[in-house]
Amino acid sequence: MPQIQQLPAHIADLIAAGEVVERPASVCKELLENALDAGASAVSVELEHGGMTYLRVTDNGCGIAPEQLPTAFLRHATSKLRRAEDLAAIGTLGFRGEALAAIAAVSRLDIFSRVRGADSGASLHLEGGVPGEVTAAGCPEGTTVCVRDLFYNTPARMKFMKKDSAEGAAAAAVVTQLALSHPEVSFKLLRDGQEVLHTPGDGQLLSAIYAALGRDFAKSLLEVDGGSGDVRASGFVSSPAAGHGTRARQLFFVNGRLVKSQLLTAAVEEAYRNRLLKGKFPGCVLHITLPVNEVDVNVHPAKTVVKFAAEKAVFDAVHYTVKDALDGEGRPKAAEKPFYQTMTAQEFLKRPDALKPSQAVTLPAGKTIGSAPARPAATEPVRPAPAPAPVTPVMAVHDVVCQPDKPFTAPAAPGVVYHITPPEVRTPAEETAERPETTPSPAPAAEPEQQEITMPEGPAAAEQPWRVAGEVLKTYIICEDAERNVWLIDKHAAHERMRFDALKARTEPPMRQLLLTPAAVTLAAEEYTAVLEDLELLADCGFLCEDFGDGTVLVREVPDDVRAEDAAATLEELAQKLRLHSADRAALRDEVLHTVACKSAIKAGMTSDPAELRALAAQVQSGAVRYCPHGRPVAVKLSEYEIEKMFKRA
Repeated sequence: MPQIQQLPAHIADLIAAGEVVERPASVCKELLENALDAGASAVSVELEHGGMTYLRVTDNGCGIAPEQLPTAFLRHATSKLRRAEDLAAIGTLGFRGEALAAIAAVSRLDIFSRVRGADSGASLHLEGGVPGEVTAAGCPEGTTVCVRDLFYNTPARMKFMKKDSAEGAAAAAVVTQLALSHPEVSFKLLRDGQEVLHTPGDGQLLSAIYAALGRDFAKSLLEVDGGSGDVRASGFVSSPAAGHGTRARQLFFVNGRLVKSQLLTAAVEEAYRNRLLKGKFPGCVLHITLPVNEVDVNVHPAKTVVKFAAEKAVFDAVHYTVKDALDGEGRPKAAEKPFYQTMTAQEFLKRPDALKPSQAVTLPAGKTIGSAPARPAATEPVRPAPAPAPVTPVMAVHDVVCQPDKPFTAPAAPGVVYHITPPEVRTPAEETAERPETTPSPAPAAEPEQQEITMPEGPAAAEQPWRVAGEVLKTYIICEDAERNVWLIDKHAAHERMRFDALKARTEPPMRQLLLTPAAVTLAAEEYTAVLEDLELLADCGFLCEDFGDGTVLVREVPDDVRAEDAAATLEELAQKLRLHSADRAALRDEVLHTVACKSAIKAGMTSDPAELRALAAQVQSGAVRYCPHGRPVAVKLSEYEIEKMFKRA
């Protein structure tokens, strides 16, 4: 029977260190939180080889007295708690007193510190948690901690570390998050001697967002500020036009602490309901403040999980603050809107000199289109006016919702009935889509057209081509097979899968198109780094990019499958995926191809030609397309029995 015995102190320290120090990013987080708790107004971080060989954090905080330096590295030694009651009202970022001891236990560490007003400072060297002698040292006011050879004495942990670029990106993300949590503090980050982040520390959150997350993200934001009772929410949320492919741009800070909360995520996303495109997520940088005794941060060693005493009050405060911003302050002024938003149908009919819909809103006020009186029906389909530059967030929404090739119908005033698009303007493709195929019993005239589909010959009835009955919601194809089953096909998902398989099977280099004007894309620090490290991979997939400096990447060439106007948005989406999948090259290449396939596929919400619908149905029938690259089903089958059961006929 094994005997129970107490572990030696150094083994216990190594075990405890594993809970606090997972990677260089963990070291960075703990040291920066100590600097902020010390009242620093400027902090710098230096990394070499992702922080594995060298990591230095320097601050201008209050400093540590020489006689207290050894005590600071004892387990559970802290200046932030005195009584058990203090745990119920924690107002500092750190409070456990475990971080310095844990970091010192798995590294070679040097600390230099000088208290404010002192003539000189002191230094201390620790190796594997064992301290040396405190010596006098010349250093600026504040504290500098140098961590070398992280995990040198724990090879089991070392082998689970990712490559230097991935570890460096994770540490950069931590610095970015803390810079956004305290915009009044200036943060500087250097990776292998290159400055990748520098916030001004002017107390303006938008300035910190601009420096940390990029110009494009900052320009798409709407300010929020509100709350109820003791719960306040302030910060910025993205315009509905600037949706993101992931939730990576959702940052929540509770009393200055970065947290991960499903409650806060749900509160924000609920405010965006029916505002975002499908598959897109809002971005936000929100600061939530509430009494410290109303939130429990002592839940997880990482201190990123919190519990709220009044969850509903927090949810409501965040939800309605964001919703009010989207409903009110987020709207542009009337002068920024296209005419079809600011002009009612009645005004349109009464004013013969109204702007012709195909012309820009910026026409001179005195110019008229014609002197003929307004007619109930126009002679050509009305198309939305092109958006003026620069594009505003709301205009970006209309660029997506009001496609240029679709007729626009203005809302009719009470008692007025008119049609902007007369029936005689319909295109041949639209007329073909409504031929006898949509009638309850197919007309014989439609049979020859259906028989022209080229399919593998075979005697079995199941191999006969599906009959395409039509398209609904401009997204789903309705088909009937030979066994009287009805199929609903998601045309975007089906075409996306076809494009992805074709791209993945391609062996020759992709065809590229040279952009007449290179697209300049400003990225967040970690995304910028990820793109620069994977320029070769992007080039293999058809994206020729180059570093433009200051967090900006130039896109000069894109695959011929991607529209030139989508170049910037595509690279932004790719940058997020490069950051998330930096360690897995195969998965990373697939993600790039996913993005290209999605951008080049038929879009949901757009009318398709009947020939396209038949071609997609044939691919689904052949079994070549079953799931989209994201794992969603491409088609759903309803048997005749299931349909009759719905109508109580079975």
